[in-house]
Amino acid sequence: MNAILSAASAVIAFAVTALLGFFLIPLLRRLKFGQTIREEGPKWHQGKQGTPTMGGLMFIAGIVLAVCVCIPLGYGLGLSETGLLKVKLFAGLAMAVGFGAIGFMDDFIGVVKKRNLGLTERQKLVLQFAVAAAYLATVALAGGGTEVTIPLIGRFQLGWAYYPLAAVLIVGLVNAVNFTDGIDGLNSTVSFFVFLAFSVCAVFRSMTGLSALGLAAAGGCLGFLLWNFHPAKVFMGDTGSLFLGGMVAALAFGVDLPVLLLPMGVIYWAEILSVVLQVAYFKHTHGKRLFKMSPIHHHFEMCGWSEVKICTVFGLVTLLGSALGVLWAAIGA
Repeated sequence: MNAILSAASAVIAFAVTALLGFFLIPLLRRLKFGQTIREEGPKWHQGKQGTPTMGGLMFIAGIVLAVCVCIPLGYGLGLSETGLLKVKLFAGLAMAVGFGAIGFMDDFIGVVKKRNLGLTERQKLVLQFAVAAAYLATVALAGGGTEVTIPLIGRFQLGWAYYPLAAVLIVGLVNAVNFTDGIDGLNSTVSFFVFLAFSVCAVFRSMTGLSALGLAAAGGCLGFLLWNFHPAKVFMGDTGSLFLGGMVAALAFGVDLPVLLLPMGVIYWAEILSVVLQVAYFKHTHGKRLFKMSPIHHHFEMCGWSEVKICTVFGLVTLLGSALGVLWAAIGA
């Protein structure tokens, strides 16, 4: 039954996301919710001007519906999980939706109010830390601990230091996933493999609900790729990318193995690190650039790589990192 439950969540999320494209994309066009391409980006991206954005609503709806249908049904059919696991599942989903709501506000301001940069950085960070804090507080009240497990090494009790460190990691991860969005299909491809990997880890740890959540997220990414793969007919916007970041965080903390974000999130970290290094180098050298453009996927674009090639290579790197993460978790179990 556990396998059927997880498979059903993936199928529902995929189908709902894919089918919503037939209705939501024309609606976004009619509402003129088109992407504004920044002038400092690659020049050939100007051809994407006006492509519908906020398409992340498609997979948010698909994933939320899949979880809200399959998980309660599983409980009704005899799926037995602790109260803490149930809280981690639904609080994690709520956290992802909360980050998606922040992204929606950012997209709405940028598209409808014609403010290209949307929310200010300070506004986004305050809201993001509030969402992360709400998630951590909810899990703590349900009995969640403050230990950190590192497979093959051991468990480390962090005490109250766990909470600020976890909040910083969650917000940093969410923004790293956001930076991974920038070319057709990239974020969905990378996140698809990460979700699959965390779903497998949840199976190892007998966390059926979280495994179903991971497969639902993977199914949503796959359904969105039908519309977002090059040439993209819709962009996920911050609505989608922040939601995906929240979902990755929910799964990592849900299975109590946030350390696996190191190998599994290798592309996410490379993207945000490239931005940090570019800014620091630019300031230190008074105008010189370390990369041709950041985030790093734009650097490879400027080197002549096609969007399809970047998605393929970055996806394979994520697949390798995810496989290493799963192996690390399995050996250390």
